[in-house]
Amino acid sequence: MLRLPPFRVVSPDTVEGVVAALQQPGARLIAGGTDILPNLKHWLDRPEVLVSINRLTALRGIVRDDNAGVLRIGAGTTLTQIAEHPDVQQLFPSLAQSAGCVASPSIRNMGTIGGNLNLDTRCRYVNQTEFWRGAIGGGCIKSEGNVCHVVPKGRNCVAAMSSDNVPVLMSLQAVIVQAGPEGTRTVPLCDYYHADGTRHTHAKPGEITTEVQVPLPTSARRTHYVKWCVRKSIDFPLVSVALRFDLDKDDVSATISAAHVVAGVLGARPRQVRKLDAILGLALNDPKVAQIVSEAAFKQCKPLANVPYETAYRRRMIRVYTRRGIEAMVNAG
Repeated sequence: MLRLPPFRVVSPDTVEGVVAALQQPGARLIAGGTDILPNLKHWLDRPEVLVSINRLTALRGIVRDDNAGVLRIGAGTTLTQIAEHPDVQQLFPSLAQSAGCVASPSIRNMGTIGGNLNLDTRCRYVNQTEFWRGAIGGGCIKSEGNVCHVVPKGRNCVAAMSSDNVPVLMSLQAVIVQAGPEGTRTVPLCDYYHADGTRHTHAKPGEITTEVQVPLPTSARRTHYVKWCVRKSIDFPLVSVALRFDLDKDDVSATISAAHVVAGVLGARPRQVRKLDAILGLALNDPKVAQIVSEAAFKQCKPLANVPYETAYRRRMIRVYTRRGIEAMVNAG
């Protein structure tokens, strides 16, 4: 049995109260607890106080704001609520897919979108018990040591961002709202992450994510999310790809006007696949589209040995699952 370290729990009922509580030394935020509590059991952190947002009902719910042109999703909204919401299913099917395939039903019922966006990075060398980490020479850069076992001479942690929803929301050009001691600010999700696995977000000290804003579609599009993992439930993805193609009309034979492809589980931030101009003007159901996009993803995405399975095999799976995702969109009509 893995024991939790000792800590206190406080539960403010306002955003201001949460921000104030986070100013205490060693304070950590907790929502559903599906990520932080297992990490605490592994003694990856020893916070003196956990600040719970469970009493913040204002952070829950999904609202379509046509005036602002966004779908507002409260950071405290559960993944199940997102996956089952009719507006999400209709407007952003890839988000309904990604939220609905996280772990297991019990975890989706507790896990929140805010927690999933701020999911800690993972690595096969750090997400182990304290005893295991000590056996490999005193841990790693992300735990007790100062060596990266994935890149032995590397100076930065390369633990992987394994969130299902982050690549999708990046492909949808979502924005998050942060509240902190300095006030409220909005951050494009594509600018929120950086390559340091020990501190992989640009969240400022004492900040809390309060809302996700997803721009409403202004033209026809097709979106899809695919991931590969060993088991169909519980497991984090080993590779993942979010796909979005803007079309000139609502049909799979329509021509592509823009493409947004984001791959996950490579490093501490997802990778936006570039140089897709060759598919612009082609029909989505043109076989060249799947070939060009899957090859671009394969060439640009190079997994590291930070999660299980050989890197060469995971890289091939990026090509395979990208092609399958596009074929699934075409076959859906």
